[in-house]
Amino acid sequence: MTLLRETRYPTPQELALAARALADEHPARVRLRRVGTSRAGAPLWLLSVDPGEGARDVLVVAGAHANEPVGGATALSLARRIVRDPALGAGAGWHFLLCADPDGAELHRTPRPYTLLDYHRNFFRPPGPEQPEWAPSLLAPDRLPPETLALTALIDELRPFLQVSLHGTDLGGSWVQLTRDIPGLAEPFGRSAAELRIPVETGASDAAGWPSPGPGIFVMPEPGAGPGGAFHPEDTRLSTWYRVHRHHGTTAIVEVPMWASALVDDPAPHPDPRHALRVLAARLTEDAARVAGPRDTVGGADPASAALLRAVDWTLALIPRITTEWTGPGAPVDATAAAIGSIDAFGRRLSLRAAAMLLRVLRIQGHPAAPALDRLVTGWCEEFSARFQARRVPVATQVEHQCRTVLATYERLAHASCAERV
Repeated sequence: MTLLRETRYPTPQELALAARALADEHPARVRLRRVGTSRAGAPLWLLSVDPGEGARDVLVVAGAHANEPVGGATALSLARRIVRDPALGAGAGWHFLLCADPDGAELHRTPRPYTLLDYHRNFFRPPGPEQPEWAPSLLAPDRLPPETLALTALIDELRPFLQVSLHGTDLGGSWVQLTRDIPGLAEPFGRSAAELRIPVETGASDAAGWPSPGPGIFVMPEPGAGPGGAFHPEDTRLSTWYRVHRHHGTTAIVEVPMWASALVDDPAPHPDPRHALRVLAARLTEDAARVAGPRDTVGGADPASAALLRAVDWTLALIPRITTEWTGPGAPVDATAAAIGSIDAFGRRLSLRAAAMLLRVLRIQGHPAAPALDRLVTGWCEEFSARFQARRVPVATQVEHQCRTVLATYERLAHASCAERV
């Protein structure tokens, strides 16, 4: 299937067909099985290479965020590479959850976006409680969605010594978040990024204040032990990222950009971070108000509109917490240009995502406010791209970098485990 040769983002259905073909071609080494069912009845597929063959297991999770579709292509590419060259990832059974949120993937349909506007035309990112990895941090155990229950059951079954969650960002650079430090990872990660002309996001807003043992590598603080930020409350330990700690495992979250920007890779000190953050907070508050106005005029009559509006409301509700964080006493006195650039991009994408999802609802309902919001989304996409001098990263390049980083993470962690035993 040439469409899966990393020229565009495959759908969950296409991934399953390609995985079935790989399992049929290599029945002695590859297995495909259904490990769960989504809320809408879609299958959750696990592709395993050499299950039970190694002394340890690796679990690779793709598609946890509907708007980050590169993970499925990476998972399939990595599985094929390991089948082709058994020396890759030797000593482990490899397991690939091809899409953790197939329902979300159905609502976010941008298989081959060439511009940020293309990407946002059919944008969807579910609210936190509906995200498979993050739901346990926000919901009681008896309210968890079936996708989360399937993932946690899989973690408890496999007891992986390494879990890798494949993520992507719309615009910026690449970085890795770890639940425990993996010594030596920064070197192969940075080398891959340099060879593929992908910026390393050295001041990722998702990891603000976290320990960084090397450029683009961030280690999550123990819950309650350090800055968490608006997206990382005290119960982060309940997320599926930390579930592997029950089994003495480690999780790595590998981020790669769809569009690259050198502004998130600038180590120079910013001249006045607190003033910059006040400006960014004011803009974000103003932009959110421009979305909230038309939002108050619509309701979600059909399932797609209801899902989109839940996501809009979740995103808008986050913004006051974030702007308070940017302007409060804990705002940094010192920061790099890269860190402020990352925060700038983060703020722009929040309001843009809310507007893009709301626009889809207005179009569905034939709402008279749709043309004005369409112009706003178009303008924000153009400003975002121009401000950050966005350069498109081909899908194949994104996949290559994630594959290299996953293998390097495995090799470094396996080496560290061996050294500890000695």
